[in-house]
Amino acid sequence: MKLTVSMSTFAAATLCLLLNGCSKEEANPAKSASSLPVSPISVATVQSVSAARLAEVVGTVQAVAQAEIAAKISGNIITMPVDLGSRVERDELLVELVAGEISAQLQQAEAQLAQARRNLAREESLLKKNAATQETVKSLQDTLKIAEASFRQAQTMLDYTRITAPFSGIITRKFANVGDLATPGRTLLKIESAEQLEVVTDLPEAMMLQVNKGDILPVFIPSIDLQLDGVVAEVSPTADPTSRTVPIKLRLPGHPTLRAGQFARVTLASNETETLTVPGEALLPLGQIERLFVVEDGVARLRLVRSGTRQDGRVEILSGLQGQEQVVVAGNRRLQDGQPVEIR
Repeated sequence: MKLTVSMSTFAAATLCLLLNGCSKEEANPAKSASSLPVSPISVATVQSVSAARLAEVVGTVQAVAQAEIAAKISGNIITMPVDLGSRVERDELLVELVAGEISAQLQQAEAQLAQARRNLAREESLLKKNAATQETVKSLQDTLKIAEASFRQAQTMLDYTRITAPFSGIITRKFANVGDLATPGRTLLKIESAEQLEVVTDLPEAMMLQVNKGDILPVFIPSIDLQLDGVVAEVSPTADPTSRTVPIKLRLPGHPTLRAGQFARVTLASNETETLTVPGEALLPLGQIERLFVVEDGVARLRLVRSGTRQDGRVEILSGLQGQEQVVVAGNRRLQDGQPVEIR
């Protein structure tokens, strides 16, 4: 029973000591802040400036002129004198097909045309001798026109067995080889022109009215560390309802290191807005936290801020400051919140 009383008395005494210690610790910060020495500092006034908001979108370099080569008729490939990377000129042979039935149709149409011409010549000769009627001659003339049309159709179909390059360029894809069966709509080759390249990208829907045909936008190609000026060549008049973006195309100047398929970044500038800036020396980063000191009634006050872009030694402050406030730019490394300061 005596042991129990002693333990209770000890616990009460310990609690009292803890409470007294807490009270003293709570009082110490206020006392230490007021007793801090006056620190000499230099200040700068927060400036409000007009600045354009910059945004960046990604795109892909591609050829302005590109085409997928496909057959218009069915037939086996007997000639394909090009490979990946081959440079071809306009109207140069790319693919040749064999189509026996089309050749037979052409021969048939040619024979029918010759027969129609002979029949018409015979009847016209008889008409001159009054041995034929005008109606018979007119009928044979119509037959000749039909035969000529059939011959031209067969000749055109035979021309489809030879596929030529629509423009000068480079073969960038090859999907078939000699001996394969070509069918209408099946892509055999892809050709791209290396003379003119462009960047294809998508604008945010909110900026679709801020970019117009003819505008010049900065384009950066990271893989070759190349900065170019792209000229807006095409802007879609409508936005994609799914992605809420607007596709655009920017023509690029010629450069020996540019290649189709390269990754590109396009910088966009939105409307100018008022923003606050301070000298870079005012910012005191601490890990992921950005801090600075402002002067209020001769005392340094710690502020947490969020910064933006940096340019010419100044930092954009997105939040945490107001215009015309004074920020500490020198002597701020050892300052404490609430410490009295002297501006020099």
